[in-house]
Amino acid sequence: MFSTASSRPRPLADTSASAVVAGFIAMMTGYTSSLILMYQAGQAAGLSTAQIASWIWALSIGMALCSIGLSLRYRTPITVAWSTPGAALLVTSLGGVSYPEAIGAYLTCALLVTVCGMTGTFERLVRRLPGALAAALLAGILFRIGSEIFLAAQHQTLLVLCMFFSYLVCKRASPRYAVLVALLAGVTAAACLGLLNFSEVRLQLAVPVWTPPAFSLAATVSIAIPLFVVCMTSQNMPGMAVLRADGYQVAASPLVSVTGIASLLLAPFGSHGINLAAISAAICTGPQAHEDPRKRYTAAVWCGIFYGIAGTFGATLAALFAAFPRELVLSIAALALLGSIVNGLTQAMAEPGEREAALITFMVTASGMTLLSIGSAFWGIVAGVSTLLILNYGRKA
Repeated sequence: MFSTASSRPRPLADTSASAVVAGFIAMMTGYTSSLILMYQAGQAAGLSTAQIASWIWALSIGMALCSIGLSLRYRTPITVAWSTPGAALLVTSLGGVSYPEAIGAYLTCALLVTVCGMTGTFERLVRRLPGALAAALLAGILFRIGSEIFLAAQHQTLLVLCMFFSYLVCKRASPRYAVLVALLAGVTAAACLGLLNFSEVRLQLAVPVWTPPAFSLAATVSIAIPLFVVCMTSQNMPGMAVLRADGYQVAASPLVSVTGIASLLLAPFGSHGINLAAISAAICTGPQAHEDPRKRYTAAVWCGIFYGIAGTFGATLAALFAAFPRELVLSIAALALLGSIVNGLTQAMAEPGEREAALITFMVTASGMTLLSIGSAFWGIVAGVSTLLILNYGRKA
């Protein structure tokens, strides 16, 4: 395990090219995973362009400040993101209430998260989760993203193969820069194939829009409570699993409390809530971010810086990401996560008595199933713990 407070952080001295690249890819992965869902939800609810831009700004600034602040405070690669399942939830539920009532629901959800963090409830749950199941949960979450590179190859075969083999060749010669080389190769190949289109990109600052909250039972039931459940089970729990699986033992309670407070402050500007990242976090906690685990916190700091830049120009963010082919984004994210997937599977199978439970956790999580509007990460934990109890409870070690 790695020390998180052995000395004062020196972000400039500790950073590296691979950390900067990892931070950029983590930011890009976070935005491309659900940015379109937010636009879809906003348009379905009749929000103005200014309100949607303010929504993106509020999330981005909160993610930037929390990622930078927490990473420097604990000298740990702590990446904060918005909830992709939460954004998906809003596509169907946001149009059923008024926008002020939705803001009130965001505040209610943020308050529940803050209380859960401050009382230590979440910390106790995390500490009771067996290490093998946490590692299997991580591997299952990342497996779905990692496998996207092979689906992307169906549509842009030349582009993906160029990135894939560039990664492998550089991995053999200089593993530290393999992801960077793959990214450069992908951008070059996309340009040669005519797949880049920056014609719609316009530089425009986002302007925060304040919306006074209103509270209603309908919004609490349809938005606040489901958003809270999704945030804790599909984001914060996997987010802590990522940190623990890669050897970082920072306490969960202060992390959840800080993200909850930030969500409270930013909700009136449209933020539906920020929480610990899972997929993008693994990009910053793995060996591809920095060869020294104690300096990987700089990757999360850079991710936060890129969040801040992107959020400042939130009005043009969607157009910028649309300029890159989707296959390039999927492929570079998959390549950046390979090391974390290997690490997760290795740890999950290390303990013979927990292997079957870990495998069940991995399979359920990787399936992407949704039951009772709750994502596969939660059900993976339930299935794994149930398997472990049935097979091992009462047996002597």
